[in-house]
Amino acid sequence: MSESRLQTLYDQIGGDIIDELVNAFYPKVYDDPDLSPLFQGDMGEIMRKQRLFLTQFLGGPALYSQEFGPPAMRRRHLPFEITPKRAECWLRCMGEAFEEVGLDKHPAGGVFYSRLQQVAAIMVNSTDSE
Repeated sequence: MSESRLQTLYDQIGGDIIDELVNAFYPKVYDDPDLSPLFQGDMGEIMRKQRLFLTQFLGGPALYSQEFGPPAMRRRHLPFEITPKRAECWLRCMGEAFEEVGLDKHPAGGVFYSRLQQVAAIMVNSTDSE
């Protein structure tokens, strides 16, 4: 007897591609002059947390919540000045990482990226100073 359930974005994309995406994304973030001031500390640990979050975000196991509690990403990011420009830079880096790992051509890639665009917009908590 087979279990019937809807396939999640995580099921469609898979953990290996999430790992590849995170590995492609963070060097871009750390090299970006607008974003790098927000990403101090151990890149390895930040990448690990992102893998846990994206796994859960895409409908996979709730790894992030099991370790850190509910994601509450906006609240967790309030101490950081996230401007519209920084959100745009974050999305640009993510878009480049999507292309690098082939998610831009993946059947579920468009839905995934659209959800990330929504997250980026929600994270904005400051105005651009220019």
